[in-house]
Amino acid sequence: MVEGVLERITYANEESGYTVARVDTGRGAGDLLTVVGALLGAQPGESLRMEGRWGSHPQYGKQFSVDNYTTVLPATIQGIRRYLGSGLIKGIGPVFADRITTHFGLDTLDILEEAPARLIEVPGLGPKRTGKITAAWEEQKAIKEVMVFLQGVGVSTSIAVRIYKKYGDASISVVRNQPYRLAADVWGIGFLTADKIAQAVGIPHDSPDRVKAGLQYALSQSTDQGHCFLPEERLIADAVKLLQVDTGLVIECLAELAEDPEGVVREQVPGPEGVPVTAVYLVPFHRAELSLAGQLGRLLRAGEDRMPAFRDVAWDKALAWLAERTGATLAPEQEDAVRLALTRKVAVLTGGPGCGKSFTVRSIVELARAKRAKVVLAAPTGRAAKRLAELTGAEASTVHRLLELKPGGDAAYDRDRPLDADLVVVDEASMLDLLLANKLVKAVAPGAHLLLVGDVDQLPSVGAGEVLGDLLAPGSPVPAVRLTRIFRQAQQSGVVTNAHRINAGTPPLTQGLPDFFLFAEEETEDAARVAVEVAARRIPAKFGLDPRRDVQVLAPMHRGPAGAGALNGLLQQAITPARPDLAEKRFGGRVFRVGDKVTQIRNNYDKGANGVFNGTVGVVTALDPVEQRLTVRTDEDEEVPYDFDELDELAHAYAVTIHRSQGSEYPAVVIPVTMSAWMMLQRNLLYTAVTRAKKLVVLVGSRRAIAQAVRTVSAGRRFTALSHRLTGEAPVSTARPLPG
Repeated sequence: MVEGVLERITYANEESGYTVARVDTGRGAGDLLTVVGALLGAQPGESLRMEGRWGSHPQYGKQFSVDNYTTVLPATIQGIRRYLGSGLIKGIGPVFADRITTHFGLDTLDILEEAPARLIEVPGLGPKRTGKITAAWEEQKAIKEVMVFLQGVGVSTSIAVRIYKKYGDASISVVRNQPYRLAADVWGIGFLTADKIAQAVGIPHDSPDRVKAGLQYALSQSTDQGHCFLPEERLIADAVKLLQVDTGLVIECLAELAEDPEGVVREQVPGPEGVPVTAVYLVPFHRAELSLAGQLGRLLRAGEDRMPAFRDVAWDKALAWLAERTGATLAPEQEDAVRLALTRKVAVLTGGPGCGKSFTVRSIVELARAKRAKVVLAAPTGRAAKRLAELTGAEASTVHRLLELKPGGDAAYDRDRPLDADLVVVDEASMLDLLLANKLVKAVAPGAHLLLVGDVDQLPSVGAGEVLGDLLAPGSPVPAVRLTRIFRQAQQSGVVTNAHRINAGTPPLTQGLPDFFLFAEEETEDAARVAVEVAARRIPAKFGLDPRRDVQVLAPMHRGPAGAGALNGLLQQAITPARPDLAEKRFGGRVFRVGDKVTQIRNNYDKGANGVFNGTVGVVTALDPVEQRLTVRTDEDEEVPYDFDELDELAHAYAVTIHRSQGSEYPAVVIPVTMSAWMMLQRNLLYTAVTRAKKLVVLVGSRRAIAQAVRTVSAGRRFTALSHRLTGEAPVSTARPLPG
């Protein structure tokens, strides 16, 4: 057994709880002992009593492997001061820890426990801070109790905190008696973690509760892969494999779930070859698909028109006025798009880079404004909204902010309270998933016009559905124009030229262009090293771009030596390295520093003015160890605070996956393309990455990998019945080429 004060954590794996830490055993001379093992939940400054065994590491020498530990309250004034000042209690930093221990001495912890109101005696501690400290002391004690209980099943510190925040004093009761509730109620706990807990508390392997939770988990996983439903046979097979139980039991439990109004919905829809399949939906996705199809039909059929001036407008005169105002003439297909948007209630404008989508949108907005129409502009991301605002000279917002989404995900604007707009224009519409598209379309007033603008050849939305593809499917009642002509000015851009080459299945040109380069590296590790060097040093030196603001590394996948995860660590070292004067916070295996580029990785409707959403990017601007809070300025220029126990919602964003980059545009992109990512190498993936760049693309990797990506057309089909619901007969799969 070893006792000592935990000085610092040098490494912690949030998933496994494995920790490497340095402990002061009181031997003097500044000697610190390295301890390793399950130190789940232990905080710097705490006194620990650890059981385990001694060992030796070839590099780090003597160390102690911990099997389990208990927290021992410190017994000396110095220990109490260190304990309180460690950041364990929100509101107490080193300064107040010193004042409190100076005032109360060895009685400090007893005072906190039994008479916290006396804290007001300490100079500088007013009633407000005293109340906060008292609440934080109680909360950390309760969380500690939950952690001790969860320690045996390997649940991470951050998850234990979330469980406590969700259920409070009922936490242990819920975990022990209803562990599968955790998967539905607590973000960060999936079925697998809940199942591990359930096993530890003795829930039977063939419990119907377990099987139903497993079925809902399998459906939830499929929505993460973009599907709105799964065919029944596939769902049953997935669940049997996941749960390792009899098929008959799965079928019984699925039938029971289908009887539950909040369980699942089963419905016959046309399959990919027109053969009916039994689709199984999670309830919110079924409701959203029915609702979206119904709302689009309602808009298309609306008798009233909020822009009646365009019914009998003299188009020759209108277009001549427009050409004079903008200084450019529209191409025939652009004219078609302008007419369509201003005369039809719902319309889609699609096309690749350099084909004039932006100028067409500007023209539509100019004409609508000329007739005093109320125009509302939106895009799924902050960056795309800013770009739309610059293009049109009018205010644009994210879809979430436009709808004023509230905690829980309900929108302030919906069918009962529609947007006061005659024309709603949404850019980057390929990013609209089923749930967001449904919220948006619901908020469009009858008689108003909705124009969706996007590039259907890009990757589909991160969330479930393939909304833009479904609206453009054969037989769709939604009118659309596809722009195909590349304008002369755009033809001079290597970025635009190569994007169209890739989309047509032709390898990009990588020599002799001023804005498109290839650094050939066959080995994945070499490609990763060069990608970091190019992004952090070479591009800033040659083109004068800021490596944090203007350069984005886009990786085909998250894992692997050239994946976004590994690249983020290397890029952080290069762009925001540790400095003695730079505030930082270690969380799990990551370190957050002031100046870090970060991204939100879940939708959180409770953060910020109108929620902070998956994919929102920002920079860490402040880090307060006393209040245990980190502040991020998002790309919408909003300051958003994160408590330290919420940092699992953030990831570094020096490198992001290509999927996560949708809707954003950057002056320069660096794309590692290696054979280690061969499973992900597809044409629409590379095309999406290249089209994120405004000025400069640098590919790093092997020509063989690039050729593979260009050659491989995605065979992945998303299960969605939206096109069927819109037409009543179109096949369910949306993996269809677009005419023209």
